[in-house]
Formats: sequence, C-alpha cells, structure tokens
Amino acid sequence: MTIQQSTQLVSSWSRWQTQAMTALFGWIPLLPGLGIRYLLYPTIFKKMGRSVKIYPDVRLKNARRIEVGFGAVFGRGIEIDIDQDNYLQIGDRVNLARDVGITCTGQGNKIKLANLVSLDRGVDLKAHSGGQIHIGDRTYIGPYTCISGYGTISIGKDCLIASHSSIYAHNYKFSDPSKKIKEQGFVSKGIAIADNCWLGSGVKVVDGATIGEGSVIAAGSVVMKDIPPYSIAAGFPAKVIAKRGADELNLV
Repeated sequence: MTIQQSTQLVSSWSRWQTQAMTALFGWIPLLPGLGIRYLLYPTIFKKMGRSVKIYPDVRLKNARRIEVGFGAVFGRGIEIDIDQDNYLQIGDRVNLARDVGITCTGQGNKIKLANLVSLDRGVDLKAHSGGQIHIGDRTYIGPYTCISGYGTISIGKDCLIASHSSIYAHNYKFSDPSKKIKEQGFVSKGIAIADNCWLGSGVKVVDGATIGEGSVIAAGSVVMKDIPPYSIAAGFPAKVIAKRGADELNLV
C-alpha cells in the first residue's frame, strides 16, 4: 500500500467515525446533548479544549482535521467539511452562530479563527486548493457574509464586517471567447484587511485589494484597489472620500 493510499484510508475512516458520532449524538437536545457531546466529541476532533458547547444539528465531516480551543460555541445547523490534508483551527471563545458553513476543498488549505472571533448567522467560509483564510482576534463577521477563494485572505484583529458582505480571493480568466469561462482557469492575488477596520453592510472586496489599518468602508461599496490606512472610502469602485483624524474628519 502506498503512502497516498494509506492517507486516503485514514481520511475515509476519520470521515466515517465523525459522521457516525454526529448521527448518533448530534441530534440530542439542550442540556443532555451538550453534556454528551462534550464528553464524546474529543475522540473525533484533533484537539478540543474545555468548556466547549456544541448545540444540536451540528454537521461535521472529518473532525480529525479540526482543532477547537477553550470555550468555543457551535450553534445549531452549523456544517463543517474539511478534506484530507487541510486544517481548521478554532481559537479560544470563538462563537459560531446558527447555520455557519466552513469548507476546505482540495489540498493544502488552512482556515484559522483566532481567539474571540465571532461568526454570525449564515456566514460562509470556503478555502479552495491552496487557499488560506486567517481571521484575527476579536473580529466580528456579520450575518450571511461570504469569504472564499483560492488565494490567501487575511483579516486583522478587532475588525467589524457587516452583514451580506463578500470577500473573494480569485478571478476567472475570460480572454478566450472560444472557450467557456469556467474552462479557462483563474488567477488569485489574495486579499488583506488590516486591524481595526469597519466594513458596512453589503461591501464587496475583490481579489488583489488591500484595506489599511483603521479604515472605514461605506455600505454597498466595491473595493477594487488598495485603501490607505485610516481612510473613509465609498462607491463603486471604492474611493477615499475622507481621512480619519484625531479630532474630526478631514475631507479629501
């Protein structure tokens, strides 16, 4: 048996073990269920800290690739699917609200949620082949925000990202009209959002953009180019309309 075959066998066993455990015990409601899952689920996770709460109907696949820190909370209806050779790290006191989805497909992907990160209802994280997603300490991601890509996405500490925003770290090639767009591949430059940024509702950040520390992006804006630190930006494409000052806004 080759190393690759052995790895696939171990991964298949881990998936089966995880799905069997969640099918047997994942549905049990409220206090009895919380206690049973707290006692049994450490056997399927790579690591699980103390005081973790896992509510009913959490669907896990291949939990052996997941580390969970102290006091993390998994809300109802969460679905987490981590393929072999991928990795999910959930820090201390991370809060995953109802219907959050986290997926790693392909190989060589990593998603890291640092301490005290909060993902609100319906947030969707996807790291595809070679993708990396890092969300820093105390950052809040609002309801139904999508963060996805084949490239690296870095979101700093103490950020606020409001509902229905989207952050996509790849673009499809489309230069050859004789071929279907989906057959032409894609490019990925990555996205970086620095510490202490606030993105309003419905903001879109496209591949290759960076947002400097302490910046504010108005609701509905589309960030296509770099935004300098401590800027206020708005529009499509987003442009700097003011600078944040110590005492007042300095209009540009």
